[in-house]
Formats: sequence, C-alpha cells, structure tokens
Amino acid sequence: MTILMKIDRYLRQTGMPMTKFGRLAVGDPRLVHDLRRGRQAREPMVARIESFIARNGS
Repeated sequence: MTILMKIDRYLRQTGMPMTKFGRLAVGDPRLVHDLRRGRQAREPMVARIESFIARNGS
C-alpha cells in the first residue's frame, strides 16, 4: 500500500481535512495535495507520516 493510500484511508476514517493532516503530521498543509499531484515522499517523511497515523489511530 502506498503512503498516499494510507493517508486517504486515514482521512476517510477520521474525517480529518487533508490540510490539517499535513500540518499535524509533517508541518506542511499542502502535503496531501502535492502527493496527489505527483510529489514523491522520501523515506524520512514516509516514516513521520506512518508514525503520526500509528499514534493517532487508523
């Protein structure tokens, strides 16, 4: 499963807006938008996102 798929699942389950997710997870409110437009997340960022999702339930 790609990180974008994990994020989308988390957003559906929690109802959290994508800008709030990006801001809380990595400090970038445009994160999800940019990933959907082709931005590639490097491994350290993927780890931060996965850690955020794990800490905050998914």
